[in-house]
Amino acid sequence: MAQKNVSVEEEFHINYSRIANLGIEEISKIAEEARAKLFPKPGVDYKIYLSKRPPLREGEELITYTQSACPECNSLLTAAVFKRDGKVWIRKVCPEHGEFEELYFGSVEMYERYRKYQVDGRGNLIAHLPVTAPCPYNCGLCTRHRSHAALINVVLTNRCDLSCFYCFFYAKKSGYVYEPSLEHLRYMFRQARLTEPVKPPAIQLTGGEPTLREDLLDIIRIAKEEGFTHIQLNTNGIRLAFDPDLAVKVRQAGVNTVYMSFDGVSPFTNPKNHWEVPYALDNLRKAKLGVVLVPTVIKHYNLSEVGKIIEFGLQNNDIVRGVNFQPVSIVGRMPRKERDKERVTIPDVIKKIEEQTNGQIREEDWYPVPSVAPISRFVEALTGKPQLTLTTHFACGAATYVFQDDGEIIPITRFVHVDEFFDYLDKKAEELEKGKNKYIVMLDLLVNLRKFVDMSKAPRRLREGNKLVKMFYKIFARHDYSSLGEFHYNALFLGMMHFQDLYNHDVARVMRCDIHYIMPDGRQVPFCSFNVIPDLYRDRAQKAFSYSFEEWEKITGKKLIADHYKRNIKKLISGEPYKRHYSKLIDIDSIPYEQHVLASQRFGIPVIEE
Repeated sequence: MAQKNVSVEEEFHINYSRIANLGIEEISKIAEEARAKLFPKPGVDYKIYLSKRPPLREGEELITYTQSACPECNSLLTAAVFKRDGKVWIRKVCPEHGEFEELYFGSVEMYERYRKYQVDGRGNLIAHLPVTAPCPYNCGLCTRHRSHAALINVVLTNRCDLSCFYCFFYAKKSGYVYEPSLEHLRYMFRQARLTEPVKPPAIQLTGGEPTLREDLLDIIRIAKEEGFTHIQLNTNGIRLAFDPDLAVKVRQAGVNTVYMSFDGVSPFTNPKNHWEVPYALDNLRKAKLGVVLVPTVIKHYNLSEVGKIIEFGLQNNDIVRGVNFQPVSIVGRMPRKERDKERVTIPDVIKKIEEQTNGQIREEDWYPVPSVAPISRFVEALTGKPQLTLTTHFACGAATYVFQDDGEIIPITRFVHVDEFFDYLDKKAEELEKGKNKYIVMLDLLVNLRKFVDMSKAPRRLREGNKLVKMFYKIFARHDYSSLGEFHYNALFLGMMHFQDLYNHDVARVMRCDIHYIMPDGRQVPFCSFNVIPDLYRDRAQKAFSYSFEEWEKITGKKLIADHYKRNIKKLISGEPYKRHYSKLIDIDSIPYEQHVLASQRFGIPVIEE
């Protein structure tokens, strides 16, 4: 998937080996000086063509006009979001590169239901950047951004021991090594925490493969020192599978949750880490470190196994806290027919989950991310303190919780009247905002909470002594986060996050993004600018603060190729953890060894026998 031609501005580069040992003050000055040179330039990096609206055709019904970027030249275009054949589509026309049409949301019915929950947040009172360009060319953030960050991503390295074809980036493909020093990372962490009135509590350490960094434990400690209370480690799990001490060490250093890739239960749907996951999970168990499984869902590739992925999560619910599905973001250029083979949207995945769980998890069990905003509003009104509020675009993500009871899957919506409860919290928040005594409101909550919970349909372990109602009261009235943790340990979180690409790109979604990256020049950039327009954000900034391969190898005394993983399949499939984790889901004895090898090799991971 080829990248677009780079502009002259992208060639700006700092000799990183000369600044890697500098302190935070010096790095801060260099980063701020570099920022202006890295900023997208009108007429050079993009053009603006907003006067032409794309045509609507017979059988199509307009939902709204929005703005989008051209997949070929990044230029700003007017786009139409419209209904056709029960689905939602987006269309735009570039004067230079023609018309682009893409599936936006696989169900009109679900789209209409979800958009009722849209809430615009307050954004940030302190902006990193002045408004000097239209969105999405002013990312950094500016005052037009309508959500504050819920999660900060920080890239620790673009090196990886794998080279997955659908990955956003990795070092071999980039042609350089991006690996910020400890003091540079401290500067980036501080930039992320500048926001007001809500400072992001959570950070995800990502890559590349972050476990390749030998100073990972130091990085985790620095993140804690700089005020992050929830630290996630995003990994393919390969090193966790072979180094049992690593899981213990990262937990002791401060990691709260591991986000681990997991694309399916068979070697054919998950050649990335199918064989290693059982060993990684066992090591995480010993460390008592919870994990969220993260499947990238591709239509022709693993959509057929989304139900089994959930089943796998439930079978390992002692350590698996959630499954966060990510419908594929199509990076680079790809013809329409090829995109159709891969494209899958949130409704498509949800419908397949309903089919593959025999209706145990249904379409109506899922809620869009901003639906939970009333919880934050209520807590904020009760405490008088600004709260983290999830106000991402309604089409960006969906979620639910499920419980397992005697082999039956029970979604939370079976025993909690979600909409009624959210409406109630909104009304109570309004009363508090108008000055009603908070103790009277809390008493009202205690008395009425039972109305929203049907204990007869709840999982057995939550019925005893009205455990669930008591748990909810402690969470919402007393802000008892140990009770929130207890709720999570009893449930399996199911999430769905569809990051954009340039084909389905919608500026209205970018402006509401609450998952942000901190760039090496200190800008805070929404996920769907950072990764979706990489030649203006991710790649440009990382290349500017990078080592050449030769420089990195000379400094470290290592070879980049030494990171590349080689798989010993015979040893892995013969182990007890492998059989224990997969024997209930697939017929492991029916898969010939040669098929295991072929699956691994086709994915680009060589096989050894030692």
